[in-house]
Amino acid sequence: MSEQTAESTGTPGAVPVVAPVAGATMLAEPVLVRRRRGELLYYALHNKKLVLGLGLELVFVLAALFGPVISRHNMSDYFLSNQAPSAQHWLGTDNLGHDLFAEVVNGLQVSYLVGALGALCATVVGMALGFAAGWRGGILDEVLQMITNIVVMIPSLVLLIVIGAYLKTRGILFEGAFIGLTTWPWVARAVRAQTFTLKSREFVDLARMSGRRGLSIVARDIAPNMASYLFLVVILLFGSSMLLAANFDFLGLGPTTGTSLGNIMNQSTLWSALQLHYWWWFLPPGVLLTGMVAALLVANVGLDEVFNPKLREQ
Repeated sequence: MSEQTAESTGTPGAVPVVAPVAGATMLAEPVLVRRRRGELLYYALHNKKLVLGLGLELVFVLAALFGPVISRHNMSDYFLSNQAPSAQHWLGTDNLGHDLFAEVVNGLQVSYLVGALGALCATVVGMALGFAAGWRGGILDEVLQMITNIVVMIPSLVLLIVIGAYLKTRGILFEGAFIGLTTWPWVARAVRAQTFTLKSREFVDLARMSGRRGLSIVARDIAPNMASYLFLVVILLFGSSMLLAANFDFLGLGPTTGTSLGNIMNQSTLWSALQLHYWWWFLPPGVLLTGMVAALLVANVGLDEVFNPKLREQ
């Protein structure tokens, strides 16, 4: 072996040097990624809070998806008004004789749709402005911070009342977009702070020295290091968007067509369901909405423990 090496290098008695195998470094990185994913999956499956929260949320999602399928009636059907829950009407009927089970499962779908739209809109806007402010800094950062502070100071409820006065009809898309465009500032602030911290790290300096552009560095180096944090942010936005939508609907500021959990509780209040002891009218939507948001919060706490080794050890 030494003779072959000496002949190849032209130096008698040279010590054989083993050249690095091509692709060895590239192969090591996927192995580390797989180990990291396996570790996260292990702790996720063994985290009781995460399993409980996701399990409950899965039940609500299945109810929203398959509830209309198993429902015996449609929302447009009319029956005797104010009937208590029975085998014929699982959640009773309202003052107009509509089947409340059909209305509640439809309200579940609307709540999830509005929550998803609001969370998506707030995440996209907050991430875009947060990354831009944190990476560029300077005048752009000051301008974006000023815009963020202005949006924070605007009362969303008053703004919705003013807009609603000029709109004859309001739909689910409008409500989701409105919620997203009024809840993005705290996302932008958090992303900006994280970007400021990460852009001074060594791996970012190496990316700059390699000649890569800022957008590529943010997308391929900074954003992946914030993936777990951003995932938790989306979950919190999802739950808060559903709560905000329910609050607007309860005040009569939600979509003018269709139904939702907040709208059902609004109608029960207008028709004095509590005073008349029609508990089946307001209790099921309230319990479902509370359970949906609570399950997301419990799952969020569990995910935080999975992603954070310090919390995992406690």
